[in-house]
Parts: sequence; C-alpha cells; structure tokens
Amino acid sequence: MNRAYVTPFLDAIKDVFETMIEIPFTLGRPGLKKEKAPSFEVSGIIGISGEVSGTVVINLSTETALELASGLLGEALTELDEDCIDALGEIANMVAGRAKAGFPEESTSLSLPTVIVGKHKVNYPSAIPIVSIPCDTGKGKFNVDIALKKSKGLGKKP
Repeated sequence: MNRAYVTPFLDAIKDVFETMIEIPFTLGRPGLKKEKAPSFEVSGIIGISGEVSGTVVINLSTETALELASGLLGEALTELDEDCIDALGEIANMVAGRAKAGFPEESTSLSLPTVIVGKHKVNYPSAIPIVSIPCDTGKGKFNVDIALKKSKGLGKKP
C-alpha cells in the first residue's frame, strides 16, 4: 500500500483525538495485519471509492468503544446503545474524512459509516494489504485498519 495513504490516517487520528475526543492516547507503529478477522468485537467501517478505493475499519473493544464515545459526547456512557453507536460512527467518519483530505488524489468519496457490534467479519477488499495502526488510550486498545489502493483507470486527465 502506498505510504501516501497511511500518513494522512496517522495525522487524522492525532487530530481527532486532540480536538474532538480529548482522551490521552498513544499511537503505535503501523504494520501489516496478518489475519482479516477483527481483533475486537466492535467495528466502525467506512468504504472509500473513486481514485482511491478500499475500506477503513476502526476496531475496538466494548470498553474502549464506551470510552471513546463518552469522550466525544462529553458524558459517561455505560452501554452500547444508539447514542454510543452513533458516536462511534461519527468518530470513524471524522478520521476517514480528515485522512481523505490528505490524499494526493482529489476524486475520492466516503460511504456512510457502518458500526457492527458483536462477533462479526469485515469484508476487506481482496488482494490489498491491510495496514493496521495500533492505538492505546491507557484504558483500552483499538486498531485503525486501512486497505486502500489507487483505482485503475481513474487517474487525473492531462
């Protein structure tokens, strides 16, 4: 995967946490995800299409999901209810949207976020390496998994 697609996500995660969620966290070193199975039981999924296509997944435990949603909403959430799920979708949307602004390609669209809770699978695009960015809030860990590639035949016209 092109490094130009990973760096905007590193910057977007930092920006969203520092300005919107305000929860201390550490950003780990990106690496290749070996298995396509989610590491945790909650996933916020965004599809990307256009000049760049693929999938971005924020994957986290229930405890971390509650912590992040609480940080965004400014109130303590204790269950994965509709408010929590909406907040997680918004976090996924903010991270993907801010990262998209840093892509070298201009014509790229984001799908509406989908949040899945419980045992599940993620349909990553085939034949695209998945880069996983580990993050830790001190109270819980989560991953931002990125599977993107430049779409064939959609480059800029001269």
